[in-house]
Amino acid sequence: MQLQLSTWQEVERYLETSTGIVIPIGSTEQHGPNGLIGTDALCPEVIARSLGEAVPAMIGPTISVGIAQHHLGFAGSMCLRPSTLIALIRDCVVSLSRHGFDRFFFLNGHGGNIATVGAAFAEIHSEISMLTRQTPRPLRCKLANWWDGQGVRKLQSELYGEDEGQHATCSEVSVTQYAFTEAIKRVNFDGRAPAYSGIHDADDYRRRYPDGRIGSLPSLSSPEHGKRFHDAAVADLGQIYRDFLSAA
Repeated sequence: MQLQLSTWQEVERYLETSTGIVIPIGSTEQHGPNGLIGTDALCPEVIARSLGEAVPAMIGPTISVGIAQHHLGFAGSMCLRPSTLIALIRDCVVSLSRHGFDRFFFLNGHGGNIATVGAAFAEIHSEISMLTRQTPRPLRCKLANWWDGQGVRKLQSELYGEDEGQHATCSEVSVTQYAFTEAIKRVNFDGRAPAYSGIHDADDYRRRYPDGRIGSLPSLSSPEHGKRFHDAAVADLGQIYRDFLSAA
């Protein structure tokens, strides 16, 4: 059930049975020669929709721009300041909590968001702790990366080994190829990209990793692999989400 495709009456009925919501969060940044700029937002969005059908769960709108300053040397990349993303997450949570949501499951598609999302959760919990009144039920926030589950990790190792890489990875490109076959880009690669050697500002990133990839060979990606990753992620995340809802 997608929040944006629901009426307010449908949301009220949903809240009679569940107070949890899944919010995809990602980034808008370059993903090498054959990776879509929206990869980090598209992957969690697509997986979240299937997760919502499987659990079931309410799926909120995707936060599609994240912490990506180091990608700004590549055309089309966008970035929020950490303080901006913290404020955005806080306002989304507070808005929805007014209606009765109290379990916020952020499904992440971008590693660069992790520290800032954690800081946003700390801001939210600090604000609650400073209230002079007690809330009916404790509000909880959780971040889960779509690629962290056992099923996805196993597939990454089996299909790509070290060619999976750290950015513009084979698995994430595969998921977008499965979900958006009309947007597949055919590119000839000259081997695996440079391995990770640190990142500073945007110009430094462009110098170290000239085509945007880090350690990956996404010519190995395919829609068939993408479906397997999609299905594995939904299976991995289903139990994590259910456990989150039932936890004290």
